Amino acid sequence: MSDFFDCLVVGTGPVGMVAARGLAQAGISVGLIGPEPNLSRDGRTVAILDKGVSLLQSLGMWDAAQKNSAPLTEMRIIDDTGSLFRAPPVTFRAHELGLEAFGQNIELTDLVTHLSKCLETQTTIHRLSNTVKQFSRKADGVIEVELTSGHKVKCRILIGADGKNSQVRDFAEIKTKKWDYPQSALTALFSHERDHEDRSTEFHKRSGPFTLVPLQGRRSSLVWMMPPKEAERISRQSNEHFARLVEKQAHSLLGKMTLESQIGLIPMSGLSTDIYAKVQIAVIGEAAHVFPPIGAQGLNLGLRDIEALLKSFSNDLSDQALQKFDRDRRRDVKTRTMAVDLLNRSLLADYIPVDFARGAGLMTIANIKPLRQFIMRRGAGF
Repeated sequence: MSDFFDCLVVGTGPVGMVAARGLAQAGISVGLIGPEPNLSRDGRTVAILDKGVSLLQSLGMWDAAQKNSAPLTEMRIIDDTGSLFRAPPVTFRAHELGLEAFGQNIELTDLVTHLSKCLETQTTIHRLSNTVKQFSRKADGVIEVELTSGHKVKCRILIGADGKNSQVRDFAEIKTKKWDYPQSALTALFSHERDHEDRSTEFHKRSGPFTLVPLQGRRSSLVWMMPPKEAERISRQSNEHFARLVEKQAHSLLGKMTLESQIGLIPMSGLSTDIYAKVQIAVIGEAAHVFPPIGAQGLNLGLRDIEALLKSFSNDLSDQALQKFDRDRRRDVKTRTMAVDLLNRSLLADYIPVDFARGAGLMTIANIKPLRQFIMRRGAGF
């Protein structure tokens, strides 16, 4: 194995694996650094929107995963805040955009398993199943990465897909803004009596969103945001009590619910960077942006990062290409980060003017088709 690569990708989550595959298929020599992915079933799923599915299909990374996914044909928002200005439910339908589905929902462990298998057949990607000890710039203009094993590798371009505590971002001295929300998210998988009809339902509650997303059959995933102490208390409930509580919060929308996984507990935080690339370095996925799980934007934003990166590198690997990538991502990322942050904070704010504005906004979306279609296109990444 060579110790020099055109690109080194640090991070073996979905974003890192997809980025490595895309670069390798573009004829770029790639090393992928990071431990073998964690395949524990922790109740998390990812809703991959239509454009993200198209990217995975183009890279030959979706067909095997599709059998474990469920289509999202409708997305419904229900105001369950108890506000005086409660808006009627709003339903977004994929067929209004000429789509069969907004995207596909799949268990995170299933997705990671399929992506990892795809890389096993990609002989031009060299897996370096280790963690990073340190980075350094050499006099000849290359970046050297020393692994904790003591092995050293070099590259022309370094890509950080190593999450919100990114070592690559720190090495590049890319400035960040970090914040915490007074919330944690509970995640879990359920089976239930009634058919979900391929419809995702997001209840907007005073503590944050409570979202049920379809899986195959009569199964759904849950993301429930609430104050951290309450989340910790509820996560310790028995499986039966937790399932009854979730059924009650969902107003028995799906009938009796049965817990199928462990209960995940995730503190909510946010992160943004001032730039997305520096000399010879780019950051993608949660190394560049983190926000709450609202509107299926998290992983999908990372997939759009990859799309922009591949487009920028279509002609050459240069700092000019990285500058183009940086320009292309700034507006998209900042706009979506602000939108998700604003919506989440509006749910937490128990003020009549804020409730009125949110309720009026949802009512307007429900009744004005062109506006609803515009929001759907933006949410779906078009």
